[in-house]
Amino acid sequence: MPIQRLSPLLVNQIAAGEVVERPASVVKELIENAIDADANHLRIEIDRGGLERIQIADDGSGIAEEELPLAVESHATSKISTPTDLDGVSTMGFRGEALASITSVARVEIRSRTPGSDHASVIEVEGDRQEGPRPASGPVGTMVTVHQLFGHVPARRKFMKSEPAEMRRISRIVQRIAMSHPDIAFTLVSNGRTTLELPQRSNARMRILDVMGNELDSQMLDLDTTRDGVRLWGLVGLPEVARPTSQHQQIYLNGRPINDRSLSHALREAYRGLIEPSRHPTAILFIQMDPSRVDVNVHPAKTEVRFRDDRLLHSVVRRGVLECLESADLTPSIGVMPTPDLPSSGSRLFGVAGRHSGGSAVSGGGSGASHRSATSSSSSAAGPRGFEMEEARRLEQEVSEIPQAASISMPSPSPRSTALQVHKTFVVTEDEHGLVIIDQHALHERVMFEKLLERVSSGPLASQQMLVPEIIDAGDGHFEGLEQLSPLLPRLGLDVSPSGPRSISIHAFPSLLMERRVAVGAFVSDLLERAGSGGIPVRDHEEALREVLDMMACKAAVKAGDQLTAQELADLLEMRELVERSSNCPHGRPTTLRLSIEDLERQFGRR
Repeated sequence: MPIQRLSPLLVNQIAAGEVVERPASVVKELIENAIDADANHLRIEIDRGGLERIQIADDGSGIAEEELPLAVESHATSKISTPTDLDGVSTMGFRGEALASITSVARVEIRSRTPGSDHASVIEVEGDRQEGPRPASGPVGTMVTVHQLFGHVPARRKFMKSEPAEMRRISRIVQRIAMSHPDIAFTLVSNGRTTLELPQRSNARMRILDVMGNELDSQMLDLDTTRDGVRLWGLVGLPEVARPTSQHQQIYLNGRPINDRSLSHALREAYRGLIEPSRHPTAILFIQMDPSRVDVNVHPAKTEVRFRDDRLLHSVVRRGVLECLESADLTPSIGVMPTPDLPSSGSRLFGVAGRHSGGSAVSGGGSGASHRSATSSSSSAAGPRGFEMEEARRLEQEVSEIPQAASISMPSPSPRSTALQVHKTFVVTEDEHGLVIIDQHALHERVMFEKLLERVSSGPLASQQMLVPEIIDAGDGHFEGLEQLSPLLPRLGLDVSPSGPRSISIHAFPSLLMERRVAVGAFVSDLLERAGSGGIPVRDHEEALREVLDMMACKAAVKAGDQLTAQELADLLEMRELVERSSNCPHGRPTTLRLSIEDLERQFGRR
């Protein structure tokens, strides 16, 4: 076939493959056009999941009658005019592709009126056929109606989901855009029924809670910080409102919703050790910066961007969110639910809630059952019952000169408080707010982890030489794990080497684990096998180091079922005050819950 020039219609249909992926894409592009036109009210009407009809009406500045034919041409726009304009794009749209792409796969009617005109104008476009513009009636603003999306492109229609599924996508995109534009009212109608009504709001917090639910009001922390010309602000959720998916996690750049793996990673890093790895933070973050420092012309959908200094942005997000969390008391409070209506996160008798730095208890949150440590039931060789307070104090002294990160503050039980062990698993004591319930394994694991982390930051872990090397059987996975971990082993107090085609010798083992009588061979075998199977991120040495220290802490910590003496209980409470992030174990599960005096009084009829 000879080379030939493609027709404008075919060019637009090809472009539509990226711009108009599904009905939600059309809604997004048309809403962005309305926002750029300074609209204050938007009404979105959807029939049959958007495949039958999409209509978006706004009260913005409108389009002049003589410009309507240009509006549906490819690469015609009012938002940029020179190449240098791309360096400072501040509008939602700028490519001039959306309407042309939509008209290539649907029948589109645009009715618009500018403030200075005494009448509206209408134009109808379908493919390369165009009627108008002609005079018509209508208020100031623009109304775009899209009929029979992909009606003439059956190959595209068959890839659409069910009508309810497509409607859910539309609803999500409307909510996502609405959260960053609280000054605009949004109404969403599906098949004649209003499904979303968002009035104009004076601030983003009110709009976010309109979308996400007012029950989150006391569980979201306000964040506002500026660094190196980058302002980061928004709402970040307490750890107990983390979700199983990232749906409640949104990031905006200069008002535009974006998807950025680096920033999502920074957010997860800020919550490291506060939530379980399988859960996602609840956070709505807004980034404001000079548009010239970011390239938004990466993809036609405009959800991907490229920063000039992505490391700076990663640091701003991670540090900003972490400092916000550090300023709050993250000890969950147990509030008795007033009704049997339970949230969808799980069935429970008690609602887990957070307590802000202001001290007010709030209700809601995740399933109490999910807070139990999966490692609590794990077995290990029986060890001495003492918590080695002298060792803990010694390590404190050794690292006293090392700059420490700000710790997350939380009220601690009074040293005079008595402690009671329950079912050889939990420790019950009191503080100024009420009862404090501690998971002994989870808390001791956090204590051990922080001590190990402090120690390794100043040098290799102290190790104990084996009088006789311990030999373990090894498979291919063990040898692969040994090769990958070899740069880290000296820092961890481990001296391990191959001793035969199917065996590995252990010459030295961390002293702290030895004192806790952790099974040497079993630990090293598990460690190497896990590294060899990809369970430890060996490419990132610092991440791998934390993973191994977490394994050590888990093995060395007391277990559920260990009977503790009164002195050991006191030691555990004392060590809780000495470490960072004692509210959660390294896996992110809570170590501590609180039952407030108010709840106790309410349950006993004193309130």
